[in-house]
Amino acid sequence: MMFGKVAVLAGGDSAEREVSLRSGAAIHNALVQAGVDAVLFDPAKQGWFALPELGVDRVFIALHGRGGEDGQAQAILEMMQLPYTGSGVLASALAMDKGRTKALWHGLGLPTAQAVTVKRVDQIDCAALLARLGGKVMVKPAHEGSSIGMAMADSAETLHAALVTAAEFDHEMLVETWLSGPEYTVGILAGEALPAIKVQTPHAFYDYAAKYQDNTTEYICPAGLADAREQEIRQLALQAFHAVGGEGWGRVDLMVNDHGDLQLLELNTVPGMTEKSLVPKAAAQVGLSFQDLVLKILATTQGMER
Repeated sequence: MMFGKVAVLAGGDSAEREVSLRSGAAIHNALVQAGVDAVLFDPAKQGWFALPELGVDRVFIALHGRGGEDGQAQAILEMMQLPYTGSGVLASALAMDKGRTKALWHGLGLPTAQAVTVKRVDQIDCAALLARLGGKVMVKPAHEGSSIGMAMADSAETLHAALVTAAEFDHEMLVETWLSGPEYTVGILAGEALPAIKVQTPHAFYDYAAKYQDNTTEYICPAGLADAREQEIRQLALQAFHAVGGEGWGRVDLMVNDHGDLQLLELNTVPGMTEKSLVPKAAAQVGLSFQDLVLKILATTQGMER
């Protein structure tokens, strides 16, 4: 009863709608089983103005992608004076922009791979850009998640095609030096880093299919690292999270380059929260069940100190 009535925001109208619906359903189910008075709310279907009419006391944000993870939902909730989970308006908006997040990290001396933001495909010399970034690159829509619109390129032709594809999802595209891996992800919960998870996939990279559509991807936790390396990864993830202004919870993704150096990829301020998602896997390693994790995240909504 300490939480009052809780609205779980899920769905929305971003490209990650289906993933968000799964996250929201899992969170809502866990809250109800814990005895919390919780209701699912889809702003794309019900409209934001219907939220105050429900008489909720706080909000658990499970909206992934634009409109929910980029500061818009956070701004609306602050106008409604409703406490919510996760990061505030500024941190959410910044973390959703991969290029500007990387620029911030770079400016603070945190390790992240070289990258260029592209706005006009027809104005780019693909061969020159490819050479500048090492001959092999990853192309990403700058404001999408779940690996949507991503592609690898190792020639001028494939780079141009990848940019055209990414441009279907965004007005800005990030072209990043290819990282050979391995890949790690670190959950952040209430100011602490959870155990690192090593991600292994037979795909060329950790794409949408590897995340959601097949069972070939392996998530190794504990990651099998030496204690010093494990602590290095966790500390870097915390630094990256705090640098952007992250609050409450989130997830930081990292990879290793050819020299064995850790490189920050991106920060997710509203990570996936299905029973099989990565933050719940890491939380389980420190003895937190999915229900425990959901309640601990919800507890970070106390007050409106922002």
